[in-house]
Amino acid sequence: MRTLIIGDIVGRTGRNAVLEHLPGLIDRLSLDFVIANGENATHGFGLSPEHATALLGAGVDCIILGNHSFDRKEIIPMMESDDRILRPLNYPAGTPGRGHGVFTARNGLRVGVAQTIGRLFMNPDADNPFLGIDEVLAGWDEEPMAAVFVDSHAEATSEKMALGHYLDGRVTAVEGTHTHVPTADVQILPGGTAFQTDIGMTGDYDSVIGMTKESSIQRFTQVGERSKFGPAEGEATFCALFVESDDATRLAIRAEPVRLGGRLSAALPEPAAA
Repeated sequence: MRTLIIGDIVGRTGRNAVLEHLPGLIDRLSLDFVIANGENATHGFGLSPEHATALLGAGVDCIILGNHSFDRKEIIPMMESDDRILRPLNYPAGTPGRGHGVFTARNGLRVGVAQTIGRLFMNPDADNPFLGIDEVLAGWDEEPMAAVFVDSHAEATSEKMALGHYLDGRVTAVEGTHTHVPTADVQILPGGTAFQTDIGMTGDYDSVIGMTKESSIQRFTQVGERSKFGPAEGEATFCALFVESDDATRLAIRAEPVRLGGRLSAALPEPAAA
């Protein structure tokens, strides 16, 4: 199974980067499945149905969200009706949408995807993400899946790393989103699970985590007078994690970062072997 997980898509420039790079990557890497974080895709805050449809049409198979899941209330009916859009599974009972799903990849095999939201420095009212993912995985024990991906949408690197080690050997990959800066720790853990603390954003890096420099600096230097806050509009760097896994064991055999365009140094895996 060859899977690409795209980091937080920020604003129009991030969406354009996905539209530009994803089709070619699907061909180059012979991708079977594509996951993308879309919670900042609509002007930096939330996801609109229009932009969700565009991402799915570009080749994304599953959209994950996060703490901005409900910034655009108009997405809620689509979240309820389209199982390709996921929000964190450890939100309280009764929260709209779903936190996990099982999908059919391009190669006909089944793929499980789940997302958790962190509690440390972020959402202390969320349910325990470790116990939440345990419950999901227990329910999938009898599912004939070739791969399982868990997104940790969290602020603290320690919480993401702890979840990665907690799930090592039980899932294909644990990748982090939310902090918008790619970490240099792409690896396969001892038990065979691919891991990266944060994939980074797909957005303009001449910014403060995707938002305009000027308005962001003003929030740190002035009180009571703030300029308009919105996403930076320069060329985006497309950031993602490529994972190749064994269909029989569900474990990773290859994990590499992907960075294309914009200001960051490029990283592009060699084409997948036939």
